[in-house]
Amino acid sequence: MPDTIVIGEVLKPQGIRGEVKVKPLLDDAADMRHFKRVYIAGKEYKVLSCRTDAQAAYLALSGIADRDAAELLRGKEVEALRADAPALEEGRYYIVDIVGCTVVTEKGERLGEIADVLPAHTDIFVMKQGDREYMFPAAEGVILGADTEKKIVTVSEKRIGEVLVEQGA
Repeated sequence: MPDTIVIGEVLKPQGIRGEVKVKPLLDDAADMRHFKRVYIAGKEYKVLSCRTDAQAAYLALSGIADRDAAELLRGKEVEALRADAPALEEGRYYIVDIVGCTVVTEKGERLGEIADVLPAHTDIFVMKQGDREYMFPAAEGVILGADTEKKIVTVSEKRIGEVLVEQGA
């Protein structure tokens, strides 16, 4: 497993003092407060302050003193050390742990591999099968379980057949 996980994306500078607005890739924007340091474009930044609202986190970072410096971070991923991440409830996983998992039915039939997870009210899993790409919701009844150590996501054969959508078809 990687030492870092992606926890957000810098949307834009916020104000004139170098604060950045971040779109959190966590269940709750308030979880951004757990991180005392972050990594953007491979560089470590100490988090000087963090405030949140329902959809965003606003970070003041060491070395980012003005709007111009903050602008250079626009569109970049915000990473943090996995060890600094808050513990998740049973049945919850970080996106980085799901990407790359093999998707199998409860009977063991291999369907493909998770290529991406699109954050939404109900996350959308993007699955590759050869040259084809499919999408399905990570909804209760569709996902039966995930073993991130073995890199396997088990789905209901019946439900996946009802919700699986081929991209570009």
